Amino acid sequence: MEFDWNNLPFEPDGSISMVAIEESFEDPFAIRLLPDSSRFGVQARFFNLGRSAAGLGLFSVYRTNGKVIRVILSRSFSESEAYFYQRRMSQSLAS
Repeated sequence: MEFDWNNLPFEPDGSISMVAIEESFEDPFAIRLLPDSSRFGVQARFFNLGRSAAGLGLFSVYRTNGKVIRVILSRSFSESEAYFYQRRMSQSLAS
């Protein structure tokens, strides 16, 4: 995967690095979602929930053309997102 880090539309806080964001997309248990909302209809935006190699849970909003990923926003998991991620990972491991 290639990432476009030019002219970021957000300021990552000190706890999140670009490397950690990239690692969250490489997480084998990452969850990728296409939101069901007309708000995102003009330009398809996707959600990614994944963990970095250090275990940091990250929620990211991104666009892609199939080759390059452009991250629009990235932040740490909320409590409910961490629960959702853990539940989906447990389901994957159980099957």
